[in-house]
Amino acid sequence: MNLVKILVVAAIVGLMASCTTTRENNLSYFKNAPATVQGTMPGNVDYGIKLETDDEISIVVSSMAPEATAMFNAPLSNSAQRGEMETRSNSRLTTYVVDSEGCVTMPVIGKLNVKGKTVREVEQMVKQSVSHVVKDPFVTVRMMGYYVNVVGEVKTPGRVKVPGERFTLLDALAACGDLTEYADRGAVMVIREENGQKNFYRINMADTSLFASPCYYLQQNDVVYVEPNTIKIDNSKYNTNNAFKLSVISTVVSAASVIASLVIALTVK
Repeated sequence: MNLVKILVVAAIVGLMASCTTTRENNLSYFKNAPATVQGTMPGNVDYGIKLETDDEISIVVSSMAPEATAMFNAPLSNSAQRGEMETRSNSRLTTYVVDSEGCVTMPVIGKLNVKGKTVREVEQMVKQSVSHVVKDPFVTVRMMGYYVNVVGEVKTPGRVKVPGERFTLLDALAACGDLTEYADRGAVMVIREENGQKNFYRINMADTSLFASPCYYLQQNDVVYVEPNTIKIDNSKYNTNNAFKLSVISTVVSAASVIASLVIALTVK
């Protein structure tokens, strides 16, 4: 009898250990990552963020002769981004908001249709326009912020404001406090509007292939949805079933109480 008890206890301990190991493995990122990786990141990367209506950008034109390009820069009347208060007197940037027609209006150059173009493409457009007047102009275009939405199994879901043009899926998850222990790391979805339609990209956070995904760098108004794992789903079903059972039991008890009260009232004289 003692031997049977020992075997049962050992089996239970073994099952608990295996469950714990599986749980820990399911919480891991980049399981297939090599021990070492050599190489350098490209220096001038176009992250593919395409400008849309109501986006805010800064455009600065300069050259070896600053007085020659001054007329292409708008007056420094707006020192802060929309919705923010400027607390410093330096580092002032002129910003442009993409209008309903998809255009921004610059001094001298006039209207430029920038909707659907990346900041690098806008730089080339402005440079080409200025080159007719100024020799070797230098043009810098920067995104002044955009938003992505993160929902599902993250610790603090919500709308995240991006401070610049480079924002990755990992940045978005980190900004929301990382995934919860109930997140399915193999089922992270990015919902992106492209050419007037919604496209859905599924990403496995446990696989290094996510770095090659077209959604590794996020774009304006992307929605990141993290699906729950089987533990969360099963718990949800269990809680729902229990709530239903408790509701039925409560109803039956209430009905029985009413019937008992009626019986007592009718039988007692």
